Amino acid sequence: QVQVVESGGGLVQPGGSLRLSCAASGSIVSINAMGWYRQAPGKQRELVAVITSGGSTNYAGSVKGRFTISRDNAKNTVYLQMNSLQPEDTAVYYCNCVVVMTSRSVSTYWGQGTQVTVSS
Repeated sequence: QVQVVESGGGLVQPGGSLRLSCAASGSIVSINAMGWYRQAPGKQRELVAVITSGGSTNYAGSVKGRFTISRDNAKNTVYLQMNSLQPEDTAVYYCNCVVVMTSRSVSTYWGQGTQVTVSS
């Protein structure tokens, strides 16, 4: 079994910064892609950023240049540095991991979500 736990959300003023962390643990051999998604009230969940095991990244157009995704493979952890936050960034942010398990099966796991609120 695999557990995915996010942390780092909170309330921040427009223009401020937050750093989200997500750690995966359990029966893990390796993790392929790790990503961040978000879901605002009344909207569908959307991709924010993703990073492969080799370090290739992809960002949603709305966050490009403001958010940076990174990972520490030794710690099975992914980070999302969010700068110049705007009210439209307010959402629950979810971590997603594509995990190769000790059984050699590949499964996708989600964290429980962390709330990010951007408001003055």
